[in-house]
Amino acid sequence: MSAFHLAQINIGRLVAPVGSPEVAEFVANLDRINALAEAQPGFVWRLTGEGDDATDIHAFDDPLVALNMSVWESLETLAAFAYRSGHRDVMRRRREWFEPPAEAYIALWWVPAGHRPTPAEGRERLEALRRDGPTPFAFSFREPFPAAGAAPPAPVLDECA
Repeated sequence: MSAFHLAQINIGRLVAPVGSPEVAEFVANLDRINALAEAQPGFVWRLTGEGDDATDIHAFDDPLVALNMSVWESLETLAAFAYRSGHRDVMRRRREWFEPPAEAYIALWWVPAGHRPTPAEGRERLEALRRDGPTPFAFSFREPFPAAGAAPPAPVLDECA
């Protein structure tokens, strides 16, 4: 087992507040998609709030910004979930529920196995990626960096564009 795991944050600005009809179908899919993630090989942890999702966690000034954070054993296991599972179908519909992003909305970084990143940590990584581009501190699927002492990973192209 690796001494490092892959953390990720992804955010999106909802077209309407949680509880609104415009995003009801997105919210209705959360339990199913979260259960799918937890059943995937390589899943380690995901951020949850008062419910069994993160819709009530607000790490950004804008209350319409929804966030998701999770930790995976590897870039490959996260990519398999994100792009080659039932999650892919929901990702393809994201434009129905989220405004088009103007800048990076996903950041990846390596954490010591057992570490659970906070929303503040995720926000810091996303802001660093936006400011500095991909670095070992925060990177993307397209330009990944290896964990300490590991071979460089192959890029993962966004298959849901």
